[in-house]
Amino acid sequence: MDKLRIERAVKEILLAIGEDPDREGLRGTPRRVAEAYEMLFAGLEEDPVRHLEVGFQENHREMVLVRDITLHSLCEAL
Repeated sequence: MDKLRIERAVKEILLAIGEDPDREGLRGTPRRVAEAYEMLFAGLEEDPVRHLEVGFQENHREMVLVRDITLHSLCEAL
């Protein structure tokens, strides 16, 4: 991941919306956004099959319901 490129892009966005990226409240924003993107997109290079290898053998056929799981998506809009 090219964090410096992301930082430059965020700085450019801030300038484009009329903000001063060097003002006190925004000074670290490009770095913070680049770090957030690094975390959010950390799995892009991973093989999803590796995460799907885990399975469970149970002797019942009832549906399992899991609730209250927070989900965030960055999927492309169709």
